[in-house]
Amino acid sequence: MAKILVVDDDRELVESLTVLLEGHGYQVDAAFCGKTGLQRIVSNRPDLILLDVMMAHDSEGFEVVRQLQGESSTHGIPIVLLTGIRRAKKLPFSFEPDADWLPVKAVLDKPVKPELLLKTIDDALASAVSG
Repeated sequence: MAKILVVDDDRELVESLTVLLEGHGYQVDAAFCGKTGLQRIVSNRPDLILLDVMMAHDSEGFEVVRQLQGESSTHGIPIVLLTGIRRAKKLPFSFEPDADWLPVKAVLDKPVKPELLLKTIDDALASAVSG
């Protein structure tokens, strides 16, 4: 059973994601800020991280990604970013996975359809195992 850490400051969303993921056989842990998320990653390494971009400190999710990629012990953990910023801010560009700038498996817009989220998680876990 794969372990997924959900890091998001929206407690209702975390609760909904936990129910969805546990219902599909995943073990779920949660953190409500980047700092706690980083502590949980070190103490109980997940197989995948679902990470919000915008939390209490505007770009907190990006900072978590940078810190994880900078450490050899956490570098290979697949990350799926969840964001509402593209829609809310009507940005003229999109965040896309990039090996150097944004080393994540996927970027999904909130609200995310459960089927898309589950497929993205399955694909990210499969590529982490085969990669």
